[in-house]
Amino acid sequence: MISKQVVAVILGGGAGSRLYPLTSTRSKPAVPIGAKYRLVDIPISNCINSNINRMFVLTQYNSASLNKHIKNAYQFSAFSSGFVDILAAEQTPDSLGWFQGTADAVRQSLKHIKNNDFEYVLILSGDQLYQMDFGDMFQNHIDKGADISIATIPVGDREAPEFGILKSNEEHFITSFIEKPAKELLPEWVSDTGAEMKSQGRNYLASMGIYIFDRLFLEKTLKENEDCLDFGREIIPSVIKNYNAQAHLFEGYWEDIGTISAFYRANLDMASILPKFNFFNADAPIYTRPRFLPGTKIRGCRVRDSIISDGCILDESIVEQSIIGLRCRIGSGSRIESSLIIGSDYYQGIEDLQADKAKNIPWIGIGEATVIRKAIIDKNARIGSNVRIVNEKGREE
Repeated sequence: MISKQVVAVILGGGAGSRLYPLTSTRSKPAVPIGAKYRLVDIPISNCINSNINRMFVLTQYNSASLNKHIKNAYQFSAFSSGFVDILAAEQTPDSLGWFQGTADAVRQSLKHIKNNDFEYVLILSGDQLYQMDFGDMFQNHIDKGADISIATIPVGDREAPEFGILKSNEEHFITSFIEKPAKELLPEWVSDTGAEMKSQGRNYLASMGIYIFDRLFLEKTLKENEDCLDFGREIIPSVIKNYNAQAHLFEGYWEDIGTISAFYRANLDMASILPKFNFFNADAPIYTRPRFLPGTKIRGCRVRDSIISDGCILDESIVEQSIIGLRCRIGSGSRIESSLIIGSDYYQGIEDLQADKAKNIPWIGIGEATVIRKAIIDKNARIGSNVRIVNEKGREE
């Protein structure tokens, strides 16, 4: 069984500067998504649905929110060997620095990971949106006797310079790899991605940052390449020259949530009729923290093409093509269009509401007769009445 042979290592990511200000107080994997989830729920759920229940999450930047979420969300039975453990960057006599890259993070954490019995290591990113059964990838890795397997996805000219691009032969043996190639080099990296992918202009095989390593090979590689800090930029190009590296093609939906625009687009797509990412897949559910909130109360509202999460109160308002997160309050006469309202961490009590009113401070949530269009409103925001957040002058900054 896969669960007895493998441990998963989920990388918590760097500072997340391209997702700022959403990452000003939280790490990238802790960023909310889909009204009630966090990004880290995606790789953890993919592991659980693939019968992999031993996971380590490596954290470093703004990790308090992520640590709290994992502690409250993932508690396996006392009769199960499953766990989701957090390994924070630490200074030791052998290592005085923080994680310097993806490979360095795994290298520094190996002393803790090796306390378990396993044959394979599955390395994942904590800030990607996709649904994948890792069982097929593992079976191919074993059948081909691979030292390392890399999940790949076809991409087009626009996306290719942002990824590691590889080429493989008919047996899916990886023959060459380049990290973030310049546009003028792309013609040399065209691959046979199949008729359907070619018709969409997706002619390049990009690394998804999902790797399977044999345990001994991973330990050996990290030790022999002590100066290499990153898997994509340094480790992968060095090992494919001398070892059996296999490409595993994935043709489903996959999004690297690395920028504000990607985050915004991915969320709003979830409210479409046929979303690219399906939270309604009963065979592969996405798990998260159980909150036991009341059902949402909607009074005299018009809601179209939107997702409304648990515990909200909407009063005679209009919501169109938007995502409304947990515990969100929207006052009467307000209008929300093409926006992401992340919600609140808590409810205000009657005394708090009265105190805020006496001080003329808006309550947490959105007041009356307010218009919000094409915006992201982070947690616990206080937006009063008769407010307009619409960027009428079309400013970029």
